[in-house]
Amino acid sequence: MIILGIDPGIATVGWGVIDVQDNQTTAVAFGHISTSPQSPPSRRLAEISRDLSEIISKYRPKEAAVEELFFLNNQKTALMVAQSRGCILLTLENSRVKVHGYTPLEVKQALTNYGRADKSQVQLMVKSLLKLSAVPRPDDVADALAIAICHAHRRKMEAIRNS
Repeated sequence: MIILGIDPGIATVGWGVIDVQDNQTTAVAFGHISTSPQSPPSRRLAEISRDLSEIISKYRPKEAAVEELFFLNNQKTALMVAQSRGCILLTLENSRVKVHGYTPLEVKQALTNYGRADKSQVQLMVKSLLKLSAVPRPDDVADALAIAICHAHRRKMEAIRNS
């Protein structure tokens, strides 16, 4: 099962593709989509959608896991991230990729068994679980891989419950 994890943003969208076969989870590819702050919001969203469509075409994920929005102190930032997330959800839906959402707390719990784990603990678990030589950078990329791993764990737990 190919799973695409996405950490939404307007300046940087982290993405990571993992392959889950039996008890083996491997990183297929990962990276980020960056947009220019000088571009108008509509152009930035179009760029995110276009680049994400290319990633979907190349890796053909069956399912995607997208981080849910949580409280942000800056309302302007929250609105822009919400617009980006909406654009991402629409792009996934138009590509017929099944979408699942996870909160940061759920992701931390799935990777570290502790919902209040700090960012570095989650990043080290991503590196360890995927047997990577280094923590992916920028942070948004490691977060996207963590979201994908969270979804893989959730699928596995549901399969166990249903058997």
